[in-house]
Amino acid sequence: MAVASVGEIIWVIGVIAWYVIRYPFERRARRVRIVAGGRSRSDTVGLASALFGLAILPAFYVATGIPGAADHPASAWAVALGTIIFCCALWIFRMSHKELGRNWSITLEIRERHELVCAGPYALVRHPMYTSFLLMGLGQIFLLSNWVAGISGLIGFAVLFLLRVDKEERMMLENFGSQYRAYMEKTKRIVPYLY
Repeated sequence: MAVASVGEIIWVIGVIAWYVIRYPFERRARRVRIVAGGRSRSDTVGLASALFGLAILPAFYVATGIPGAADHPASAWAVALGTIIFCCALWIFRMSHKELGRNWSITLEIRERHELVCAGPYALVRHPMYTSFLLMGLGQIFLLSNWVAGISGLIGFAVLFLLRVDKEERMMLENFGSQYRAYMEKTKRIVPYLY
């Protein structure tokens, strides 16, 4: 089997694993009442961009080979590195969901009896779910031997991050005040010790 095909298969398995991790939390979230926030136009654009870049466009490439003009030679080291990065992304994604529990929401919302979570990956960064999307985008670059499909994940992540993170932090400051401000002083946004 060609190295490029192995990378594509690993990417597909990774995306399926991503959905398997998220699905039970989506189901549970529907049962917890929302007390503040909700989906805005920019929130919808950000989520759609991430979905397009991390799933739709690369899935189209894997299924059709289009745009083949952007293909580049695949290498075993790139697929191995992409697999490691993608696995790390999935682990952080799972741990983030687990720590958030009933507080998790796909949109910017405050749930009934919402608590500030500072444990697990949240002890290192304020937004580990964005960290996982960043890593998924990086892993995608190494797994898919196509410049367009590869980099689309990072672009989708960047749009989501830039449209949401400031709003998310303002919402948390409004809800948790000095407690969140103190948490911000101890942690970085998405890259431990750096940013």
